[in-house]
Amino acid sequence: MAPTSLYPRNTVKKIVKAHADDRPLSKNVDILIFLNYELFLMELVKEASIASKQSGERGITARSVRKVRENCLRKFKG
Repeated sequence: MAPTSLYPRNTVKKIVKAHADDRPLSKNVDILIFLNYELFLMELVKEASIASKQSGERGITARSVRKVRENCLRKFKG
């Protein structure tokens, strides 16, 4: 049975190469980018959950995500 992919690897590679400005890239750079993206999403959801609980909301809302978005983006800027 062939392993399934979590994301379209060839598409991600093409996007990364388009933004690389002719710099050499590691063989698995797309995997690292995907994992960083996953970590960012997990952090965003965690922070949004905390913000929504502090606001007295029942669940995560778009407003709670907008509150924490900038801070999470700064953490993952690199």
